[in-house]
Amino acid sequence: MNFAISARGLARHFGKVIAVAGIDLDVPRAQIYGFLGPNGSGKSTTIRMLCGLLVPTRGTVTVLGHEVPRDAEVLRRKLGYMTQRFSLWEDLTVEENLEFMGRVYGIERGLRRERIRDRVANYDLAVIRGQRAGTLSGGERQRLALAAATLHDPELLLLDEPTSAVDPQSRRDFWENLFALVAAGTTILVSTHYMDEAERCHRLAILDRGRIAAEGEPKILARDIDAAVIEIECGDLVAARRSLGAVPAIRSVAQLGNRLRVLVPRDARDPERELRAALAPHCPEARVERVGASLEDVFVAATRLRSSPESQERAA
Repeated sequence: MNFAISARGLARHFGKVIAVAGIDLDVPRAQIYGFLGPNGSGKSTTIRMLCGLLVPTRGTVTVLGHEVPRDAEVLRRKLGYMTQRFSLWEDLTVEENLEFMGRVYGIERGLRRERIRDRVANYDLAVIRGQRAGTLSGGERQRLALAAATLHDPELLLLDEPTSAVDPQSRRDFWENLFALVAAGTTILVSTHYMDEAERCHRLAILDRGRIAAEGEPKILARDIDAAVIEIECGDLVAARRSLGAVPAIRSVAQLGNRLRVLVPRDARDPERELRAALAPHCPEARVERVGASLEDVFVAATRLRSSPESQERAA
């Protein structure tokens, strides 16, 4: 397969701090590939190495057929990069920002005007095209930033937590724009800490402390989770949680409304019976059943469970 991005043993250290510990990565062309992880997991550092803004401590990277960081200057003409923080000029209008970015990209005047008209129409900027960027809402800034990042028709678009400061409807609209770009042949790498956004990706890497803890299609990751997921309903969830504390097989308990969601080892023998027995003294009416895994379950199993003392003992 012809990958847009290939990395092997990619690592970045800042003194004694290991931000990225050595990852292997293959990003298919014309897909949305997601990085899911909390702050400090290495998402932003990896993206900056991929686009040549940071030199790796070790490892190799090829992006769109170019070696990074050696070919970073040539590669930048083929990349679009959208940061978490709004990075355009707040004292310029929407149209002035796009005009300036078109000149930075070296787009010829006639084509530049055509591209600006297209982006203004596609990203719903017509009504605010004369408004200063500093007065825009979060969703409007996001649409302007995406318009600017795609003005030169990049082959690869790198998005570093682009929806962290916008409302749910703006996030939804933003993702529809991303799928339109992919349909036109653009490859997109996006980092996020939102589970619902991660589920939208064609493929996903879950990052944890500078390493890839799990990788694949979201549905496949949920199917192959290294845990069994049990849901519990009962009238007294406080008492239920106390009762479950005595069950050594339990690796995680989370409350979702009037339910408890419990993770146990995948190879546990009849965990439902064990949980019912533990709940019987205080919640004899409890409903206990095995359910399908969510992406949040996958995240917990791939990160917290693998780093827990119990899992370390099992791996020893």
